[in-house]
Amino acid sequence: MSFETISVVGLGYIGLPTAAMFASRKKKVIGVDVNQNAVDTVNRGEIHIVEPELDMIVRAAVTEGYLKAVTSPEPADAFLIAVPTPFKPCAEGEIPEPDLRYIESACKAIAPVLKRGDLVILESTSPVGATEQMAEWLAEVRPELSFPQQNGENADVNVAHCPERVLPGHVVRELVENDRVIGGLSKRCSERSVELYKIFVQGDCVITNARTAEMAKLTENSCRDVQIAFANELSMICDKLDIDVWELISLANRHPRINILQPGPGVGGHCIAVDPWFIVSKTPEEARIIHTARKVNDLKPEWVINKVKIAIADILQANPEKTAKDVTIACYGLAFKADIDDLRESPALSITEQICNFHKGQIILIEPNINLIPEKLNKKNVELMNVKDAIKADISVLLVDHKEFKENLIVSNTFLIDTKGLWAES
Repeated sequence: MSFETISVVGLGYIGLPTAAMFASRKKKVIGVDVNQNAVDTVNRGEIHIVEPELDMIVRAAVTEGYLKAVTSPEPADAFLIAVPTPFKPCAEGEIPEPDLRYIESACKAIAPVLKRGDLVILESTSPVGATEQMAEWLAEVRPELSFPQQNGENADVNVAHCPERVLPGHVVRELVENDRVIGGLSKRCSERSVELYKIFVQGDCVITNARTAEMAKLTENSCRDVQIAFANELSMICDKLDIDVWELISLANRHPRINILQPGPGVGGHCIAVDPWFIVSKTPEEARIIHTARKVNDLKPEWVINKVKIAIADILQANPEKTAKDVTIACYGLAFKADIDDLRESPALSITEQICNFHKGQIILIEPNINLIPEKLNKKNVELMNVKDAIKADISVLLVDHKEFKENLIVSNTFLIDTKGLWAES
């Protein structure tokens, strides 16, 4: 059965580009999102996120009539679910557990419009077993239809998991070029999923089972988290021993079998800072290295904050006539990585928020990819400035290595707290 109409539930950083890619191949695509602003923006042929090249593709798809956005699901041949998977609330020190309420809500929303022959794919990064749970939720709402857990290869509705694995800032290219891991709840589910993705995917579509596909994405991001934790821990060790960590890593990486990553202010984004907890919460006794890496990376922002507090104390000690209100702090970058507007799980945003909470002096935000101050930072002593217009601050904290910061290197005699090694390289 061919796929003439495709529905993408969740028009965020993954859902919207995915919908646009199907539409660019002349398929009718219905994007679904509960955010009315996102729906209206897409229907104008515009985008509500920052992602290179995406705006042109969306504009063309909407103009040509292949892409539209709605707030309630409509019938389609395939449904891709790309909604968030956050944590449940937990006390400090407890292991966070995944919250699947958005996936459950998406299932209940699409269930009424499902028909025999449809395909449902979960793209949201999920804990092991989430795809099977999704199929159960669908079966509960539509008992007259059969699903793979009930009827195997002969199910009325096919279900699979295909995790996204793209890099923000390169999503359009990587959606097409990257290999996809596809885990169906049956052989037929996997085969139909490959048929769907091959509409635009040029990379290989590798088939496995749903649980392995879920674990593959978690493993990829946990591996990165462990590697970053090593670099972040190394940076704190080097600071204590008065060693330039950037030079050290450069020298160590000259070894043919060593490739140490670059340290930073922590780890952010919707994947690397989140996914390892999905493994730890399921297997806490076994996932010891993964758990330790999470704790190391989560503690790095606190280390940066302490650096800021020490700088304030040094300034006040050197200038007895000043008070903390006289000290200006400039925070360079709020996004979780360079050259994007994504603030999700951003250590830079968390650090800046903490500075805003304890510091009474002027705080300058320099984030070239946003136009409005985030609500949690919107205070009287906080101002958003262009990198070229930002005044010289008493303390400059580099949190993200945006291209604008590389092009406009800071020339100042102020205290410099460089978490990315950008000023160290200049």
